[in-house]
Amino acid sequence: MSKFETALAIVPGCAQGPVVALSEALSFWGGVDPATGRVIDTHHPQHGAELAGAVVMMPTSRGSCSGSGVILELTLAGRAPAALVFSEPEDVATLGAVVAAEMFGQTLPVLRLSPPAFAALARAGSARVTEDAILADGIEIPVAPAPDVSLPLSGNDRAMLAGEMGEAAALAMRIIAAMARQQGAAGLTDVTRAHIDGCIYAGAANLLFAETMEAKGGRVRVPTTMNAISVDLQNWRRQNVPPAFGTPAASLADAYVRMGCRPTFTCAPYLLDDAPEAGEAIGWSESNAVIFANSVLGARTAKHPDFLDLCIALTGRAPLAGAFLDAERRARLVIDVHLPEGADAAVWPLIGYLAGHAARDRVPLLRGLAAGNPGRDDLKALCAAFGTTAAAPMLHIEGVTPEAEGAALPGAPRSVITLAELATGWRALNDGPEEVQLVAIGSPHASIEECRSFAVALGGRRRDPRVTAIVTAGRQVLAAAEADGTRARLAASGVEMIPDICWCSITRPVFPADARTVLTNSGKYAHYGPGLSGCAVRFGTLADCAEAVVSGLAPVYLPGWLA
Repeated sequence: MSKFETALAIVPGCAQGPVVALSEALSFWGGVDPATGRVIDTHHPQHGAELAGAVVMMPTSRGSCSGSGVILELTLAGRAPAALVFSEPEDVATLGAVVAAEMFGQTLPVLRLSPPAFAALARAGSARVTEDAILADGIEIPVAPAPDVSLPLSGNDRAMLAGEMGEAAALAMRIIAAMARQQGAAGLTDVTRAHIDGCIYAGAANLLFAETMEAKGGRVRVPTTMNAISVDLQNWRRQNVPPAFGTPAASLADAYVRMGCRPTFTCAPYLLDDAPEAGEAIGWSESNAVIFANSVLGARTAKHPDFLDLCIALTGRAPLAGAFLDAERRARLVIDVHLPEGADAAVWPLIGYLAGHAARDRVPLLRGLAAGNPGRDDLKALCAAFGTTAAAPMLHIEGVTPEAEGAALPGAPRSVITLAELATGWRALNDGPEEVQLVAIGSPHASIEECRSFAVALGGRRRDPRVTAIVTAGRQVLAAAEADGTRARLAASGVEMIPDICWCSITRPVFPADARTVLTNSGKYAHYGPGLSGCAVRFGTLADCAEAVVSGLAPVYLPGWLA
């Protein structure tokens, strides 16, 4: 029997099942159906794989911070993998397993293997995990608990752990400390603010977590904003959302508000008037928001999983690890981008999407983009698409982002995004028919500038009655659009603006029941949309979206700047 280097039991436990080895990272949110445990990411090589009851292996996770909620939902419903096995550090799925064990007594083992052991286990048909070993097809991999590293704590931290500031704060601090230890954090750090992503309703587990924390006396200690939720809070009944979904989704949002969170309900908190400043330590969740805050604003936050976001808000403390540290903000990959002459705004999400694939969990430095003079919305689209395909919490763009100069580590490997690769990316996100029934704008939430540009592109023309057109945006942007007449101009063209929800949380019947093909200007939603909606989702420019609104068609084409 072959033996290997000892595996670390990040979350200890016993399990057995068939081995399902994923060839690349996966986002559990938008990539796995929480009702079945099946891979629904149509762009993933193992699309359709059944993960429930399996020993699931992948290098690490990627994409959405909400994956921890999917893991908790699967675990509490009895549809989780038998075990999760990684070869690299991983936080999002791990946090879901930590919460399941810490709060609900449900064990989902999480293990980290050396590359040789990982490669050997990936070839096995099935595996058994015990407290001491992983046994599979002639392979024995010793298992040991993760080192019980001493975590420096302040007097205030210890007081919270001891329950002196309430049961919820004590539980939150236990979860933070557990994550800090598995991350190898040097300690904990104060944060000035938090942003909650766990208010999206992935299932009953999300509501159970929030209501449990509230019942234990949870109250945020730092100013805390909220992500987009899963219903238009004031209008979901009028929109005929079934009460079986609308009631718990609204209750989830209400629970966070009662704990002191600000009902901003936006996945683009950096568009709010009080965005973080450079160097400010914050505790944000939501992948696109984290990447924008670190990369464009120069603030500092790790990519915190759902549930850890509330724990940070309840304590004002976060693990001192990841992008909080200077060393972890350095670029470990340099990507030279061949920016096409005459490229339009669609190039930015394409670049982010491809850069995320290349970077994986490494912070990259992108070069060759300064001449394109990207604006805030361009960078928003790039960061969101990057966060869809990468695990890294930030990126640098030479000549554009504030920390790019000198960011690359000496000897960092180099990669290239060519014109041909951009064209391949465009085609990968444009698989679907020309006839469109839905145009989707606002993933992440649209800015007021995007709303105005869309109104200009429509030019007062009326929507084809066969098409539904929806812009999702935060309440602050909707108020601005109301004040300057943009909302009225969009409405005159038959375009609806909806608050609170975004395209990664929208459900039927707000998402039209008869839609078969969707056109979006979001690289993020072009990736997640097919799995989340069951529709073909195509990618185009804002101008393409406007033409589809009035004609019902989105011709399949390759932009001239990609030819």
